[in-house]
Amino acid sequence: MSDSDSELLRRCRAGDQAAWGELVARHTRRVFGLAYRFVGRVDEAEDLTQETFVKVYQNLDRYRESDGAFPTWLMTVARNQAIDHYRRRKDERQRRAEEPDGMDSLSSPDEGPLRRLEREERVQLVRRGLRTLPVDLREPLILCDLQGLPYEDAAAILQVPLGTVKSRINRGRLELAKRLMRRRAELAGGAR
Repeated sequence: MSDSDSELLRRCRAGDQAAWGELVARHTRRVFGLAYRFVGRVDEAEDLTQETFVKVYQNLDRYRESDGAFPTWLMTVARNQAIDHYRRRKDERQRRAEEPDGMDSLSSPDEGPLRRLEREERVQLVRRGLRTLPVDLREPLILCDLQGLPYEDAAAILQVPLGTVKSRINRGRLELAKRLMRRRAELAGGAR
């Protein structure tokens, strides 16, 4: 007969590593399932599961049965870890905004090879155009237009006022359009 979670927790707090191992084995599947639903990748879900149990172990003394059942508390910790992981990943993606990769997802599953090639050429043309923009115009365009962030979030990330973000996006769009039109004219002139 196996011990209850309460008994295992009592033994864990007393330093019984076997009790901790049993507690982890008992609840790993549920924690992994939640983590996997959040991240959608086995390797990340495994890491998140491990992070959750480390957090739980570090905070065993904070759990009180009067707060609710242990599995409920454990899943709350797991959910919070998953949310923190999501936020870290989001911050990481925003920091990588220097290279505009968001355009790759603009394809349609039913487009033919010719259309796909034309789209890829346009994407490369826009990427080159973006790279030639000054950083202060390029960053808000990438954050808002390619990554879909609200202007307020871009202002917080860039640490500039909201009005500045809006004006830089406007100026950036105009400047990018001019550069793309010039490039288009160059290509059309060279095709003659």
